[in-house]
Amino acid sequence: MRVRGFARAGLIGLLIVSACLALAWGPASRVQRALAEAAMEQIKEHVVYDGSYRQIEYPDGDVPRNRGVCADVVIRAYRELGVDLQVLVHEDMRDNFRKYPNLWGLTAPDTNIDHRRVPNLATFFARNGEKLRVTDDGLDYLPGDLVTFTVAGSLPHIGIVSTELTPDGKRPMMVHNIGEGPKLEDMLFSYPITGHYRYPAS
Repeated sequence: MRVRGFARAGLIGLLIVSACLALAWGPASRVQRALAEAAMEQIKEHVVYDGSYRQIEYPDGDVPRNRGVCADVVIRAYRELGVDLQVLVHEDMRDNFRKYPNLWGLTAPDTNIDHRRVPNLATFFARNGEKLRVTDDGLDYLPGDLVTFTVAGSLPHIGIVSTELTPDGKRPMMVHNIGEGPKLEDMLFSYPITGHYRYPAS
């Protein structure tokens, strides 16, 4: 009984410490938290990873809801907040085309695909939001922050910081789609981080 009592007390203490860590960690704005929650809703959906080029409507265009890549998690989360990155990225590229990466041989913006490319999203967030320091402290990344990575040596990737911490309380879980649909995973430091952004700026 005594051992069980100590074990129970230890568990309660751990839960209290975890709760305090979560409160100290998450001074994110209402918008950031809403974005993180909109991303979390997507993990309930079955989405086939599909980055193929498609003609889509403009504005408010989207590939079929059961298709998508990492960038689509971000686009759809912002759409739930009434923010259309298709339009915003297009307008910024239209007016500042040379300030965006020239990786695809384009000579003008393309509303079908520009916003679905991670380097373009990173450029847009850096130009119009807040570019934050990349650190190895997980608690520097707040709910709703956007993090870009390089996977498999050269492939760009993006995810949204969730409202959930890992069991040890040291870093947030991420919502991302790296090939099996949107998932909530402990992967913040699994790949080299190339950028840390907040949009809109706090």
